[in-house]
Amino acid sequence: MAETPHEVETEQPLISHLIELRNRLLHVVLAVLVIFAGLVYFSNDLYTLLAGPLLAHLPAEGTMIATDVASPFLTPIKLALVVSVFAAMPFILYQLWAFVAPGLYAHERKLIFPLMVSSVFLFYAGMAFAYFVVFPLVFGFFTATAPTGVAVMTDISKYLDFVLTIFFAFGIAFEVPIFTILLVWTGVTTPESLRGKRPYIVVGAFVVGMLLTPPDIFSQTLLAIPMWMLFEAGLFFSGYFLKLKQQREQEEEEELDMDATLARYEAEQAAVEGRAEQDKTS
Repeated sequence: MAETPHEVETEQPLISHLIELRNRLLHVVLAVLVIFAGLVYFSNDLYTLLAGPLLAHLPAEGTMIATDVASPFLTPIKLALVVSVFAAMPFILYQLWAFVAPGLYAHERKLIFPLMVSSVFLFYAGMAFAYFVVFPLVFGFFTATAPTGVAVMTDISKYLDFVLTIFFAFGIAFEVPIFTILLVWTGVTTPESLRGKRPYIVVGAFVVGMLLTPPDIFSQTLLAIPMWMLFEAGLFFSGYFLKLKQQREQEEEEELDMDATLARYEAEQAAVEGRAEQDKTS
């Protein structure tokens, strides 16, 4: 059975979108590989830098250990690959932006692009907060509370998994203002409604901190409190973005009204000219 013209027109844009998505994914993979190729030589140095907060709190005779045969080689390589993905995050988000931007309205592009830039900054800020604030406190507490006679010697692969979990948790947690603004901007909720639910959100922040961080009260609290403060920041800025959205929607409605008025005026003028021509011919 032959395809109808409508089916052909529908399939062609879908195929073109899939081809564009594939090309942008290839660009992302290529960027990550290029960064990884530049970092892999320094993988051991990267791991030494990452292990600094723990090594600073180990006793003089304390060291890190590798329990698997391949861990001394694979663990720094894994770290270099993860760092490559984190370093390529601005380029990854740009590719995402370039893919979805043509389907957005002008006022949506003006809002989404600053939010994407802010999301990158907040993600990096969350990781920096974890490295410079959380790690020294958590590792200082862990090493200080070790029982007498127990030598603290952390496995390098387990340490990497631990710190990557913390990095990811704090990076996502620092995106709370972006999530709050998007919820208000899309009409899912309102600033007034969020203010009324503030007590539940505070409790939810501690629950999320419990789920995303290792099972210790310090890292949970250090994640929950910034989430609460960032929620308050997102709540503050969401009102501004909501007013901006309402203002732009009002401007668009006024433009549509002006266009409709102009169209009616042109139609009336055409009708008048048509009657005048009829009168002349008669």
